[in-house]
Amino acid sequence: MPTKHQILGLTGEIRVVKGCACPRCKRLKTLRRLPPNFKCADVICDFCGFLAQVKSVTTSNLTKIPATVLGAAWSVQKERMDAGIYFLLYLVLISGRKSAIYYLSADVQKPEMFQPRKPLSAKARRAGWQGFLYLLKNVEAAFVRVC
Repeated sequence: MPTKHQILGLTGEIRVVKGCACPRCKRLKTLRRLPPNFKCADVICDFCGFLAQVKSVTTSNLTKIPATVLGAAWSVQKERMDAGIYFLLYLVLISGRKSAIYYLSADVQKPEMFQPRKPLSAKARRAGWQGFLYLLKNVEAAFVRVC
């Protein structure tokens, strides 16, 4: 049984693949969801291979970018950042049945916008696992609304 957060994430991914053209090749209906737990990416263009991350947030205001958003595994993100690899970030804001989809180009992403979280305690089911936060406050003007 999926958690409410997994359902929220799935909802955002579905809205992106159904409603957005590929930012690279501009083709419609070519974005596809990647399998669950694919590292650092959620969608791929089956024409040009473009990869992107999708994050979904519930909100009451579809025009305001949140200051922070939960990321995923810090170790994987850190490794990609050290290699200079960043993926476009789709941010799906959801308010009831309405949504707004924004994206943040990989070109404007910097290491400062990624903040590691405290690792999970030794008693946690996934002891030692460490996530991160996207710090979006200083890049909110760089987000582009796509639908």
